[in-house]
Amino acid sequence: MIDVSRRDIAAALLLSQLATICDRGFALAVHIRYTRPTLLYQTYARDWGDHYSEKGYMMVDPTVHWGLANTGAIDWSDLVPQDTSGVIAAAQAYGLTNGWTYAVGPATSRSLGSLTSSQPFPPEAHARCCAIIDQIHALTEGFDSLAPDLQDRLRTLKF
Repeated sequence: MIDVSRRDIAAALLLSQLATICDRGFALAVHIRYTRPTLLYQTYARDWGDHYSEKGYMMVDPTVHWGLANTGAIDWSDLVPQDTSGVIAAAQAYGLTNGWTYAVGPATSRSLGSLTSSQPFPPEAHARCCAIIDQIHALTEGFDSLAPDLQDRLRTLKF
């Protein structure tokens, strides 16, 4: 059992591990309720983040749509036929290759990670990323009932 007061430290360590594996960046939306995540962690380059926001890609991103409707993992290349807005091609143009998405949790509190690397992910890296996201999902369960200072620390993690 994790000491509640240490959830932020544990989450920061896990996010740091995820950042090491995902050297081209990741986005992790934690406990999405309706369409809004309770927590959001991103390490993508600023230019991609700005482009993504300016184009309103979240509304048409097939990785987001898939993750909200499914659990498990899917390679971005498998979503290209559904990507009528060219989000995946745009991501690739910004150097985000070897991408895949992982979703866990019930539809009412889903966590969703989109992960990229400069090299293809070997099976053990896939498994480790899934385990990290599972752990972060579990660590942040019951977020609304946590002490306000812990909520703030989880929102502003440095990793």
